[in-house]
Amino acid sequence: MELAARLTALHERTQQHREILLTEEAAKNALIMPFLQTLGYDVFNPAEVVPEFTADIGTKKGEKVDYAICRDGKVSILVECKPSSAELSLNHAGQLFRYFSVTDARLAILTNGVVYQFYSDIDKPNKMDDNPFFVFSMDTIRKADIRILEQFTKAGFDIDKIVQEAGNLKLESQIKSVLEAEFAEPSEEFVKLIAGRVHNGRLTAAVKDNFQRLVAGSVSSIIRNSVNDRITSALAASTLPEPDNTANGSVQDEAIVTTPEEISGFHIVQAIASRMVDPKRIVMRDAKSYCAILLDDNNRKTLARLHFNGINTKYLGTFTDKEETRHTLDDLTQIYQHAAAIEARIKEFDATE
Repeated sequence: MELAARLTALHERTQQHREILLTEEAAKNALIMPFLQTLGYDVFNPAEVVPEFTADIGTKKGEKVDYAICRDGKVSILVECKPSSAELSLNHAGQLFRYFSVTDARLAILTNGVVYQFYSDIDKPNKMDDNPFFVFSMDTIRKADIRILEQFTKAGFDIDKIVQEAGNLKLESQIKSVLEAEFAEPSEEFVKLIAGRVHNGRLTAAVKDNFQRLVAGSVSSIIRNSVNDRITSALAASTLPEPDNTANGSVQDEAIVTTPEEISGFHIVQAIASRMVDPKRIVMRDAKSYCAILLDDNNRKTLARLHFNGINTKYLGTFTDKEETRHTLDDLTQIYQHAAAIEARIKEFDATE
């Protein structure tokens, strides 16, 4: 059974049982031990997976880490567990920090059985980093996650490759943060860099202001085109629903017109949602005052609303429970900035089913 299939099976178990696993021990038995088994480790072999691993550290005597995964008699990975309802933070990682410096381990995992945070010693040798280099959630399994997790399996474990990959992942995360900040609001240095390559004249204040606007618009266009190219197949497989000309036995108002901008906005929300669900499940219902985007064509499962009927201002409506929050849109690509809210809404519906 391939890793992807095993993770899918564990994902289903997590969705079914996470709400009742309120203690650390319950999370360990129902979620974390199966996760270690999924990676190929024998959790019932105490020479391979050591529960309640103890190492005396200075004045700290008898302090334990939940699991130590060993290879060739040496500790390779330390695992600290929390209840599935707990929000993970560095406050939960005290033992990991202390044990990291006195064992052979160069990897540590902090988990609540749903979210797995992977740490190493990228910044300083033998000292666990403050930030994880990789975070994996059983709620959303992506192909890229599976590729990374392959390196942590018993069969694919290579500490040198993992640490090298950890450094690359950390740099990639930092680069993404810098680029996201630049894309959202181009800095003067970034604007100068771009303007210097396409503008021959002097960079006056007016020219800089104009380039800042143009750079932001160009970046949005690049992102939009790139995403559209990547999801072409998904969109081709999922068309807008046929217009329903009847509602409660009467003909709908013929004044309702679905605009090209609303269709584009729908496709963006559909693209975001397709990371988690089949894009065919995302449908659109237009009305006089707004355009609703629904999960499973169910008006009780509203993912978002497009308020595009105003003369000057457009809004995206996102939801938490029954509360709608409206976000001003200067450009349709700004919908991507609210991907987290749309994904959280999908999780909210999945949790109630």
